[in-house]
Amino acid sequence: MSDKPSSSSTPASNTPAASTERSTRATPDHVDIEKLLNREATAFQREIEVERILKAFKLNPYEILDIDDNATNEEIKKKYRQLSLYAFDLLKKAESELSDKTKREELDAIVKQARVMVLKTLNLPSTTEDSDPRLKDLSPPWRLQIRTKTKEMLIDEEVRRRKAIKMNLANEGLEAKKKEEEQLARKRKAEDDAVWEATREQRVDSWRSFASSSKKKKKSKANILG
Repeated sequence: MSDKPSSSSTPASNTPAASTERSTRATPDHVDIEKLLNREATAFQREIEVERILKAFKLNPYEILDIDDNATNEEIKKKYRQLSLYAFDLLKKAESELSDKTKREELDAIVKQARVMVLKTLNLPSTTEDSDPRLKDLSPPWRLQIRTKTKEMLIDEEVRRRKAIKMNLANEGLEAKKKEEEQLARKRKAEDDAVWEATREQRVDSWRSFASSSKKKKKSKANILG
């Protein structure tokens, strides 16, 4: 009696499980394409962020980190870590200033003042909340108007700061010049005093010679008259 293959037997490669495994298993080409796309997406995102950071107003850390002025310290640090690989130095400066209590308070005061000024131009009270419907659909947008006004105020503040530094340097220069002239005057006086002292004997001898000559002339004149 010969053995016949069972009609129910199916090659392992044709089983549903095998088909499912083949369909879910990523091919090498598919993996490489995904990696390439991910790299390109990351590079593109990096270029966008670097361009945004470079265009950001350098005196406003909020704009550099692209966060709102009500961000918590944790949100600031999280955003900083996300962008730190793109422009480390600039971001570090922004994070450092916002982490410094005094500097952040000074910046927040300017932002609040800018906010009040923008509200004033919109004929709205300074107590208007950000969620107020009247601030929706503005052109330019509400947040952009605040950042623009903040930028103007920070520029003015920076100009004043640099003028003050320049004036201080000029005053320091004048003071240094004055001190230098006083030192030169003292040096000249000391030199003149030294020369006067060194020629004392010479002056005494000259005076003695002159006095002796005068006496001889008087005697000679008296003899002639006598």
